[in-house]
Amino acid sequence: MGMSDSSPAPAEALVLDVWCELQCPDCRTALDDVRTLRARYGDRLELRLRHFPLEKHKHAFAAAQAAEEALEQGKGWPYVEAVLERVAELDRQGEPLLVEVARELGLDAEEFDTALIDGRHILAVDADQAEGKAIGVTGTPTYVIGGERLDGGKSQEGLRERVEEIADRLLADREA
Repeated sequence: MGMSDSSPAPAEALVLDVWCELQCPDCRTALDDVRTLRARYGDRLELRLRHFPLEKHKHAFAAAQAAEEALEQGKGWPYVEAVLERVAELDRQGEPLLVEVARELGLDAEEFDTALIDGRHILAVDADQAEGKAIGVTGTPTYVIGGERLDGGKSQEGLRERVEEIADRLLADREA
């Protein structure tokens, strides 16, 4: 929006950063919360996938790169959800599963393969991880909304309700 543009700017969506890694069973559990939040808020809440691959999961870094490629091809979240649903298979199969899921979703699987080889998304994943560390993310899933960090790596009990409380408050403030 230029300064000279006289039309009012649309209300920015509230952003919920979801720090996640795709070989993490806890992130798979968190899918239900993510879907509930998406259904409840629609486009008033932008769910932003942030990468925090953990050392202990050997395919997590490749999976994060693949998620970036899916985002570029227009199916970021559907891809993330499809991979998380098969977290046990990812453990066993690694990269071939990442390419297979892309193919199943009708994405350009060759391009996934190439992206994983040429490392074009490594910088994006590294940048997320560095930012996560800087703001105190230690495990996944971790939610950040309105400057508050909610750590689901230890327990997800009551986490979604907490996100909703904060979201409702911030949205009400905006509309006031």
